[in-house]
Amino acid sequence: MSGTSTRSFRTLFISDVHLGSKGAKADYLIDFLRHHEAETIYLVGDIVDGWRLRRSWHWPQTHNDVVQKLLRQARKGTAITYIAGNHDEFARMFQGVHFGGIVVADRAIHEAADGKRFLVIHGDQFDAVVQNARWLAYLGDFAYDAAMATNRLVARFRRTFGLPYWSFSSWAKVKVKKAVNFIGAFQDVLTEEARRSEVDGVICGHIHHPAIENFDGIQYINTGDWVENCTAVAEDFDGSFVILRWPHVLAGKLVNEPFVPMVVDQRVDKAAA
Repeated sequence: MSGTSTRSFRTLFISDVHLGSKGAKADYLIDFLRHHEAETIYLVGDIVDGWRLRRSWHWPQTHNDVVQKLLRQARKGTAITYIAGNHDEFARMFQGVHFGGIVVADRAIHEAADGKRFLVIHGDQFDAVVQNARWLAYLGDFAYDAAMATNRLVARFRRTFGLPYWSFSSWAKVKVKKAVNFIGAFQDVLTEEARRSEVDGVICGHIHHPAIENFDGIQYINTGDWVENCTAVAEDFDGSFVILRWPHVLAGKLVNEPFVPMVVDQRVDKAAA
């Protein structure tokens, strides 16, 4: 595939864009949406970062362009569901309300092309820190800002030398034992929620760690984010799922790499971690 072709999918799942934060890769996402289309789009939480906007206002034109791009797709007939997350929890007050053709929900059930059913949820509801120690979650958010500042320095350096985007913070996350343990625990609890919901799998966001794994017959899918990894999940017309990575802005051209392979971590071995 080359030129200005557009890839078509049955469904796209996008989460953790964090519009309103300096770390949001809005220009990357706009370019991704320019080259990918779907019959249905799920925005799986933390699309707008209300936490950071309350601290200081940051809303450049590219952030507005993301919103306008999604609204245009809704007007053209794309079914878009906005699943609220913890950073945009204000949206939970508007469940069932339509904004410009985009419907707001706390969770949804998605039926794939092959008939399998998936719980679509942001995932913060199962993060004990977010739910029970909000002050600690805010403190962690400040630490995350510091990591993102380092990310921006690394990105600027790599861009100067013509290198593609690479996330220092994402790399560090999988090297730290406590972070790896947290990812494993998060996968466990989301998998169990899918089992309780009597569905075949769960599609979530929240932890900025893209993955497609199968745990005892339950498929766990995490969309990643547009701050560290620049990833989305796509469902093809046969019901299969794939992680798409878009770590560049193409200026109108589509590279001959339809899917950039992602290293999907194996099940976390808590005894060895």
